[in-house]
Amino acid sequence: MSRMSYTSFIGARYIRSKKKRTISAITAIAITGVALGVTALLVVISISTGFQEEFIKKVLGVNAHVLVMKYGFDFREYRSVMETVKTLPEVDGVAPFVIQEMMISKDDHTAGILLKGVDPDLMGDVLDLPSHIVQGGTEGLRIPGSTSPPLPERLRADGDLAKQIDETFSTDGGVDKATNNADEKIGNNNDIVPGIILGRTLAENLDAKIGDIVLVTTPLIGLDSIGWSASENTPKTITFKVVGMFYAGFLEYDTKLVYVDLFQSQRFFDQGDSVTGVEVTLHNIHTASAVSRKVKKLLGSGPYHTVDWELLNEPLFTALKTQKVVLTVILAVIVGVAAFNIIATLVMMVFDKRREIVILKSMGATHGEILRIFMFVGMVVGLVGIAIGLLTGLAICLLLLEVGWPLDPNVYLIDHLPVTLNWIDFVVTAVVAFAICMLATILPSMSAARLHPVDGLRKG
Repeated sequence: MSRMSYTSFIGARYIRSKKKRTISAITAIAITGVALGVTALLVVISISTGFQEEFIKKVLGVNAHVLVMKYGFDFREYRSVMETVKTLPEVDGVAPFVIQEMMISKDDHTAGILLKGVDPDLMGDVLDLPSHIVQGGTEGLRIPGSTSPPLPERLRADGDLAKQIDETFSTDGGVDKATNNADEKIGNNNDIVPGIILGRTLAENLDAKIGDIVLVTTPLIGLDSIGWSASENTPKTITFKVVGMFYAGFLEYDTKLVYVDLFQSQRFFDQGDSVTGVEVTLHNIHTASAVSRKVKKLLGSGPYHTVDWELLNEPLFTALKTQKVVLTVILAVIVGVAAFNIIATLVMMVFDKRREIVILKSMGATHGEILRIFMFVGMVVGLVGIAIGLLTGLAICLLLLEVGWPLDPNVYLIDHLPVTLNWIDFVVTAVVAFAICMLATILPSMSAARLHPVDGLRKG
């Protein structure tokens, strides 16, 4: 038997020894303490990671990775911007959008909303909305034959500007006056109503069902949104037919966000063929910040600015990251407290085995070998506790995934407790707990190694 193996053999005998029930009980308590600490640490990390990933999934389910916007209200060259952005290899899809705060009503029910105009043909390239549809669909969103509206007369004061815009759009098929006149007639025809997609929770609050008619009203009734002057041409209200309902699982979106056809939103805001911005999706969401800067540089330092999804939701994700770090540190301290039981176990064991220690030293055992005996004991206690903790934590996480712990969406923004099982979290938890346990074994093991044979026999 090698010198290394005999130290392990003696250490294992010390752990299994039943001569002192008190030491066995303290060992069991030490293992239990480490197991509980590891279980709590693993479950909390898995839940914190779950919250972070769930919010990312919900946010990116109805939002793109990067937004390209322009200062002011005249973003009419968005098609050329889209073509420029498409040239980047990191870009997966681009689409224009219009968004504005509105009021929606049905019968006696009213709610404030964010009305978002999207292109049904391009929406699937930048949003996961189709996968969140729970009733109806996106097919009825656009009226057949619709096109983007022409530049309003009130914005045609500059003849050169109007001529330039008309020439630009005539080349991309953006505006057809005859078709637009037909669209205006369609908008006034009660038999043909543009479609709208509501969040399921909003639909429940409005008592709206598929096929129902809802009324959308702008808060700036009768005002020109650019010049803040009275404008008879600015639509005050418009009716939509509910063609679909989505459920993102994120209360803020399910109660506030609605989708309509881009052309209808442009006509509603009476700004001609102008948009709020261009949405961009990427092959890798984690490159959003770098690509955002790249797009801004590509477009030049003019009136354009970009916002990535992390910056857009910075307060939320910063709070989640901070919470995860704080909880991890606190629970690591709890594991450290549990490791004090290992110290107590080894101190008691050193006191109980002092006669055996001096005999081993008299037989030629070195300080290092005595140190390894008690380090082995502490290591085994720690490993057993960590293994039990990992298995218990895994079982609790799987149970939470199976049962689905409900949450109040008014408080937590989502309706269930998210849990994400990540093997990296298991490895990090095990490594941190093991390091704490091994640190706890050093002092009592060194105390045993320094015990002098004469002193041990004299005390015995």
